[in-house]
Amino acid sequence: MHYRTIMRNLREDHDLTQKEVGKVINKSQQGYSHIEDGRAELKIDDLIKLCKFYGVSADYFIGMTEK
Repeated sequence: MHYRTIMRNLREDHDLTQKEVGKVINKSQQGYSHIEDGRAELKIDDLIKLCKFYGVSADYFIGMTEK
């Protein structure tokens, strides 16, 4: 599974909006949307913040493991 799908699934599983998660990585709703939609890349610093926020490993977030 591609990290963008995992990113969206995690957000939706936690009943969060793009705006709410965007605040975690200091992005606007639009900026966050661009990452989920593939129009912008996720920076490594933002990946780390999101992994900590959701309590998941980077391996899970990027699709290397299912746990």
